[in-house]
Amino acid sequence: MTSEEIISFVDALAGVLTLRPAPGDGTPDISWGDTNFYYAPDGVTPTATQPFATVVTKNYPGDEASRLDRPDTFRVNIAAGKEAFIQWTGHAPREPASTEVDPSATDTVIAHPIYGTAGWLVL
Repeated sequence: MTSEEIISFVDALAGVLTLRPAPGDGTPDISWGDTNFYYAPDGVTPTATQPFATVVTKNYPGDEASRLDRPDTFRVNIAAGKEAFIQWTGHAPREPASTEVDPSATDTVIAHPIYGTAGWLVL
């Protein structure tokens, strides 16, 4: 699937608010081009919560090993919750992720290289 196909699919789910940071909207320039998904049935951006999923199109500081600067490369990040995180990774979110996992691997589910300790998965 392409990133646009994933974005369209998630955007069509009931209660989802999709935000796509862009120049001029007050968001940090590093976020431009990425997509954030919130559960907001009222259509109002939640102010005290993180998105439940993101589509990221570039390397962020401290996460260069993911190599998202490769052509046509993106990452889907999901706040999975403890049970799903354990199911997919084999360890609790507060435990360190395996150092044997390559954060630039494609078409696999792994703990997020930075936010895995908070229960985030990378697809």
